[in-house]
Amino acid sequence: MTLLSEHTDRVSTRLGSLHVRTIGSGLPTVLWSSMFVDSHTWDRLLPLLQRDRSVPRRVILIDPPGLGLSEPLGRASSITEAAEAAREALDGLDVGGPVDWVGNAFGGHIGYELATDPTVVRSLVAISAPTEPIDNALRRKIAALRPILRLAGPVGPVRTAMITALITDASAADPEIRSVVLDAIRRPPRSSLAWALQSFILNRVDVTDRLPQIAVPSLFVSSDDRGDWTPAGAERAAKQTPDARTTMIPDARTLIPLEQPQLLASAMLDFWEHTER
Repeated sequence: MTLLSEHTDRVSTRLGSLHVRTIGSGLPTVLWSSMFVDSHTWDRLLPLLQRDRSVPRRVILIDPPGLGLSEPLGRASSITEAAEAAREALDGLDVGGPVDWVGNAFGGHIGYELATDPTVVRSLVAISAPTEPIDNALRRKIAALRPILRLAGPVGPVRTAMITALITDASAADPEIRSVVLDAIRRPPRSSLAWALQSFILNRVDVTDRLPQIAVPSLFVSSDDRGDWTPAGAERAAKQTPDARTTMIPDARTLIPLEQPQLLASAMLDFWEHTER
């Protein structure tokens, strides 16, 4: 998809240089993508965000550490350290004030860390981002796939597991959606993918106790097809967050921006309008 006024950049952080795409000018709005994929999972959403002409936006799309076209990871890290890298990226990009943070899965987890500081984040949209760690059974399954990913890359059962975790079967059958996912998981070196899996999935911790500290208006977006972030789970998290609301997007799994861009755009624009009022 070709987007007007887009330029690319790189910004240095403690987890290497991150690849950044910037579109437009105005209120700084950061889109941070999910695990395994990159900023192109937002491409179907971007034109829909222009519906609100009264609030021009500088949309900043960041490939997470070790993913997409960002510098490969060469060691274990954590979501907390990735959040510090995000702060460094915002400083390096000179955003000029707090941002509207929109995070999908991994990006939502970064948002939970940053949104406790209103000088960094002015609003939070956390999409398909469970606040609790993965359960032990799923952890064992993912850990068993890591050696294959490190040695052979996203092939065979690893690729199937990634696709299944990210999108529904209906989306996987859509050539356009499937190609976005496959292209993204092929971009990083296999060792970087393995370190990212270890750092940001297997090492993910419970952040429920952080929710009462979130100091900005928040929207928690769930789908109807992700078992560890159900609408009920999002509601429980919202009740522990001072100023949070929820919405559920049907017919999607983890990559809601890719699978259901129109419904998500409507929810985000309504939320931003509400926060402005």
